[in-house]
Amino acid sequence: MGIGPEVVDYVAALARLRLDDAEKDTLAADLARVLEFIEQLDRVDITDVPPTKHVIGLSNVERPDTESPCLPSDEALANAPDTDEDHFVVPKVLPD
Repeated sequence: MGIGPEVVDYVAALARLRLDDAEKDTLAADLARVLEFIEQLDRVDITDVPPTKHVIGLSNVERPDTESPCLPSDEALANAPDTDEDHFVVPKVLPD
């Protein structure tokens, strides 16, 4: 499948790229190879392949929820640029 200069210009504009003529020629060839590969994938028979979200089995690795000692407030606030008693002071981000 041939990729014309208008397609290369369109893709370059989407990617916010400025390309010279040599780079456009290279990109056109690369895009053509990508489309050829996709056409090759379209010819693969997948009638007996069940749909999956992942090609390998996944399972969550969870640790038990255990209690552990907390960091003391004075240590947690030691490097804070601004504090108010036992709290961090942060810039306001929500309107009144």
